[in-house]
Amino acid sequence: MVARSRVKGDRLAEYDAKRDFTATPEPRGARRAPGPEEMRFVIQEHDATRLHWDLRLERDGVLLSWALPRGLPPTPDRNHLAVHTEDHPLEYLSFHGEIPEGSYGAGSMTIWDTGTYELHELTDTKAVVTLHGERAEGRFALFQTRGRDWMIHRMDRPADALPPPPDDWLPMQPVAGALPRSSGWWYEILVEGQRVLLRNTPGEVRITDADGRDVSTMLPEIRRIGRRLGSAEVLLDGTITAAAGSDAVGARWAAANDSAVRRLARDRPLSVVLTDVLWLDGRALVDEPVERRRDALEGLDLTGDWAVTPVHLDDGRELLDAARAQGVPGLLAKRAGSRYRPGASSRDWRRVTA
Repeated sequence: MVARSRVKGDRLAEYDAKRDFTATPEPRGARRAPGPEEMRFVIQEHDATRLHWDLRLERDGVLLSWALPRGLPPTPDRNHLAVHTEDHPLEYLSFHGEIPEGSYGAGSMTIWDTGTYELHELTDTKAVVTLHGERAEGRFALFQTRGRDWMIHRMDRPADALPPPPDDWLPMQPVAGALPRSSGWWYEILVEGQRVLLRNTPGEVRITDADGRDVSTMLPEIRRIGRRLGSAEVLLDGTITAAAGSDAVGARWAAANDSAVRRLARDRPLSVVLTDVLWLDGRALVDEPVERRRDALEGLDLTGDWAVTPVHLDDGRELLDAARAQGVPGLLAKRAGSRYRPGASSRDWRRVTA
């Protein structure tokens, strides 16, 4: 189908009206008469009120724009929401930076992918394109459902589609035991709290407890880890804990409704201590030795806002004595080279009480 022009008056009037260009570093953008198209696109990762991805297509001297709360659908099996937003200037093709608080769209903007596209169909309610980028490659249809709400559908099935992280695994459990006498063990301080697995896919963090129960809605402050992980598809092992003491964790698990959860998250926030990574971008890591899984965990750069448990490679006796002196419950000893066994108990992981 021949694409038709969608030129309607001042295409950037809405864009300009929403922004104070004395406060935001965003480009004002020049008005351009429709001319030869270079058929460029950009996808920006936008950490605003909610993390999302902005798809922008060059057309008629502006960038047609959609906000994608869950990014591009990786396969045709499920459509993703696409919110149609105001046209942006072509200068936005290369824009990245920090939009200051108080400004429209405040937050961090980074370029996730860029490239060219083929246009197959364009009307006021539908667009069909093939993207050619470094990360985004494939044929997609955008179609209006109601008002600014559209959907985006992947039309082709990529030959190298990566599977998402599994959603039915359980944490591996240690067995109680004495401090290992041999060398070749890794030691971590035991953390009091609730064991969980955190599953991140673009725009969504799902948290399950040791019994496989979905506890995501109970932990709104922990789900913010999705902002740091972005589009990484990853499954992490961790323990929910609290600076205020373990009673704060128990109170959260006993919260009766959403309003109680919100109140507790505000007054007695929880945190998560991360210890392992089971899956990363289409590949299971459970059969990798603990050393490689640790490298993958550290490669996610989650330190700072998110605690990654330190690992001690020397004799555990001194560390156990220190744990006793500080009232810490004990150590978790992991045998060097050990694999991760979802839902299983193994003597390769030993809980040593202080």
